[in-house]
Amino acid sequence: MLNVDAILRFAEGAAPVQSCGNRRNTEESPSGRNSTGMSMLKKIAVQMDPIERINIAGDSTFALLLEAQKRGFEIFYYTPERLSLRGVDVVATMQTLTVKDTKGAHYELGAPVEIFLRDMDVVLLRQDPPFDLAYITSTHLLEKIGGPTLVVNDPVSVRNAPEKLFVMDFPQLMPATLITRDKAAIDAFRAEHGEVVMKPLHGHGGAAVFRLLREDANYGSLFDLFATSFREQWVVQKFLPAVSRGDKRIILVDGEPCGAVNRVPAVNDIRSNMVRGGAAEAAELSPREKEICATIGPELKRRGLVFVGIDVIDGFLTEINVTSPTGIRAIQRTGGPDVAAAIWDAIERKKAAGQSRGHGVEV
Repeated sequence: MLNVDAILRFAEGAAPVQSCGNRRNTEESPSGRNSTGMSMLKKIAVQMDPIERINIAGDSTFALLLEAQKRGFEIFYYTPERLSLRGVDVVATMQTLTVKDTKGAHYELGAPVEIFLRDMDVVLLRQDPPFDLAYITSTHLLEKIGGPTLVVNDPVSVRNAPEKLFVMDFPQLMPATLITRDKAAIDAFRAEHGEVVMKPLHGHGGAAVFRLLREDANYGSLFDLFATSFREQWVVQKFLPAVSRGDKRIILVDGEPCGAVNRVPAVNDIRSNMVRGGAAEAAELSPREKEICATIGPELKRRGLVFVGIDVIDGFLTEINVTSPTGIRAIQRTGGPDVAAAIWDAIERKKAAGQSRGHGVEV
C-alpha cells in the first residue's frame, strides 16, 4: 500500500473567493485559510461516474473540479467500483486528475495508484443515481473512513435522506403527495385531486414521470407497468399546471440559498429536467421560495448536506436532491452566482472548524 504523501507533490491553495453575494462572515466563521492566506486543503478525491462520459456544459461535478483546480488542490479521481474496505481501511484505486473546460479534451489522468481515503482532506460523493444497493453500499464504506477526512455530502445523511422521501418531512411546503403502491389508495387520491403525476420513488432525471388525467384510459396499463417495474412504493402527486412555466432548481449551500435557475419544459412534455430538453432561464427567489429555504435550511445544515438542490413548482416544494445535485453551470450561464466557489468556501470553513464527516463531528 502506498501512502499518498510519499508519492505526490501538492500544490498550494489559491486566493479565497467570495460566495453567494459575499455571504461569508470571516469574523464569525473560520475562513479555511492559514495565516498566510493559503488554503488548508491540499488533497481532494472525487467519487463519480466515468469522467469520459460527462457533458461538461452542464455537469456540476465538473464545475466543482474546475474550481478545486483553480484553488490549487491536488485532485484524485475514482469510480465507485474501485472503492474497497480492507480490514478497517477504506481504500480506492485512484488517478490524479487535471481538468480543462474544453469539450472533447476535458481531462487528463495519471497512473492508477491504491490510496487510503483517510489521506484525503475531502472526498466528494458525486456519483449519479440510481439510488440502489450499490449506491447504498458505497455510503456505508465512505462512512468508515474515519479521521479528519470530510465527505461531502455526508454519506450517512445521503443514505438516510432519499430524495422523494426526505421531502415528506415538510408536508406543509408540498403539493398533496401520496407514497404507495396500493391501487385503492391511488384511486382514492385521484378521486380527491383529479389530475396527478405518478413517478418511481427512486427515479432520477425525469425518467418514468407520467401525468394522469382525471379520466385516463391509460391508468390501468400504467399501474401494471409500475407494479412490474418497481418493487418499492411510488410517488403520486397532485399535478401542478404551472409546471408549464417552469420548475425552479434552487441550490442551497450548507443550508443557505445560493442560486437558482428556472427550467422550462419542452413543448408536449411535463418534465423540465435539462437532460429531457428543458430550457434554462435566469431566476430570482420569490418570498415563498425564500420561506421554503428558511424552513428546510437548518435541517440540511444539521445533517451535513452541504450541496443540495431543491425543486419548486408554483411555490410548492416537490423534491430535495442530495445524492448528486446539478444546476451549478446553468445558474452561472444565466447570470447567477458562482455556486462552485461557494461550495468550496463552505467546505474550507468546515475543515477549519475541525469537522469530519458532514455534520459537525469533531476530530
